[in-house]
Amino acid sequence: DPCRNFHCKRGKVCHAVKQGKPTCICQDPAACPSTKDYEHVCGTDNKTYDGTCQLFGTKCQLEGTKMGRQLHLDYMGSCKYIPHCTDYEVDQFPLRMRDWLKNILIQYYERDLDTSGFLTEKQRSKVKKIYQNDKRLMAGDHTVELLLHDFEKNYHMYVYPVHWQFHQLDQHPVDRLLTHSELAPLRASLVPMEHCITRFFQECDRDQDKLIALKEWCHCFGIKE
Repeated sequence: DPCRNFHCKRGKVCHAVKQGKPTCICQDPAACPSTKDYEHVCGTDNKTYDGTCQLFGTKCQLEGTKMGRQLHLDYMGSCKYIPHCTDYEVDQFPLRMRDWLKNILIQYYERDLDTSGFLTEKQRSKVKKIYQNDKRLMAGDHTVELLLHDFEKNYHMYVYPVHWQFHQLDQHPVDRLLTHSELAPLRASLVPMEHCITRFFQECDRDQDKLIALKEWCHCFGIKE
C-alpha cells in the first residue's frame, strides 16, 4: 500500500494515482466518520462542524479562496454565544492564566510521584520548587486581588510555567514563534470557559505579524525582560 507510511496535512487524505505513487487530495467532508455531540467543533465562520475531519476537509476544498484562508478551528464544542471581552476582563486574564498554568504543572508533578512520564527530569527539578512553595495557595477560584498579590510576592514561581507553555505549543516548527495553528490546541479548548483568550492572544501580537514571539508572549503574562 503506497499510502501506508505517507502522511498528509490536516484536511487531506492519501490517494494512490495510476502509477502507484501516493498523493494528497482533499478529504471529502461527507465521508468523515460520524461523531458524538461532544466531538463537535465551531469554525471561525460561526458554523458547527461534526468534527475536525469535516472542518479541515471543508477548509481544504476552499483552498485558494478568501473563505478558505479565513476558516480555522475556533473552539471545541458546538457554536454558542461568546460574550464580549471587556477591557477590565482582558487586563485580569493573565492573572488567571498564570495561576492555571502553574496548577497544571503541579498536577503533572503530583502524578509523576506515582507514575513517571508526565515531565522530564529537568522539568521535574524546576517544578519541585514551585510544588513545595505552593502549598500555601491551593488550586481553586481565587480573587483577583489574591492572585495579583501572590504574583508580586512570588514572581519567580510563575516564570517557568509561562515559558513551559510556550515551548509546549512551539512545535511545528520549533522556531520561538507561535502561529495560529500552534496556538489552536490551547485556544480552542479554552474559549468556552475563557471568552477573553481570543482578544488576549490578538493583543499579544504587538507588531501584528500574525506570530507571537517568545518576548511578546512573556510580556503578555507580565514576565520581566
